[in-house]
Amino acid sequence: MAERVLVTGISGYIGQHCGAELLNRGFEVVGTVRSSARADATKTAIAAVAPVGGLSFVEADLLSDAGWDGAMPGCTYVMHVASPFVLAEPKDENDLIAPAVEGTRRVIEAARRAGVRRLVLTSSTFAMTAGKPSGRYGPDAWSDLSARIGAYAKSKTLAERAAWDAVAGGEIELTVVNPGAVFGPSLGARIDGQSVALMTDMIGGKMPMIPNVAMGMVDVGDVARLHVAAMTAPGAAGRRFIAATAEPVSMAHFAEVLRAAGYSKVPSRRAPNAAIKLMSLFDREARGMVPMLGKKVSYDNRATFDVLDWKPTPMETSIREMAASLSE
Repeated sequence: MAERVLVTGISGYIGQHCGAELLNRGFEVVGTVRSSARADATKTAIAAVAPVGGLSFVEADLLSDAGWDGAMPGCTYVMHVASPFVLAEPKDENDLIAPAVEGTRRVIEAARRAGVRRLVLTSSTFAMTAGKPSGRYGPDAWSDLSARIGAYAKSKTLAERAAWDAVAGGEIELTVVNPGAVFGPSLGARIDGQSVALMTDMIGGKMPMIPNVAMGMVDVGDVARLHVAAMTAPGAAGRRFIAATAEPVSMAHFAEVLRAAGYSKVPSRRAPNAAIKLMSLFDREARGMVPMLGKKVSYDNRATFDVLDWKPTPMETSIREMAASLSE
């Protein structure tokens, strides 16, 4: 009998890929959606790349207890993916922090009650390096919450801290995957998220200049495969795994790849840091970029290769495939 996996946020960009990867490997998948109205579109998107006979949905919200205990029975594993990548600063930081932290605790407690063996949490490299100076960081690094790191980085840091606290001394195993900026093809359902918005703005000519920003990046299919490896690898329990290029990829290189692929509306001019700072006074997305301006952060991702047998997709391939999928 196939083992059952609960995937939170399965209608999202990463969640759809995780669901598809699990189904292709023979697992039974239960996906949570905030509204059942999103289930059909998500199923159709996943069906394009995976068999969906073993896919079902439950309605559950990270800010409510309703639905979580009913979602867990029979699940050997949980992938807690729900929580979007958002750079734009919200008017109230708790709009991001509350669902991230409260939702993580809620999911772990329901998993504990159901006797789930292992939970894989989708965190972020922001939980490791936000507020830190340029340099090289490994899986033991944590962001500096005393710095002005932005609501998204704060939400991911506090949610991951809450997860480690919640499993301490218990029987449920926790493994954390910390992706950088995630790119690669969308599976087709309506997708929200920073990566999709950034790519859409770039190829659509809505970004007039390129910010002086560089990020560790990763392919969305790689993220899904690493989640499955983190879920099943014997040596993965109790560890954090960086899913990002060892060296940061600049937005200038990102733009070059797109222009070379024929996307003529992609900008070539570079934005002075002062211009982004000025924009940040009235633009929430620019405000989210300010802490990243001019910073160069690299990662010690060796454990991801050694323990999870990672074979990275070239980022140039991810960028081109994502642009093509959004153009279609």
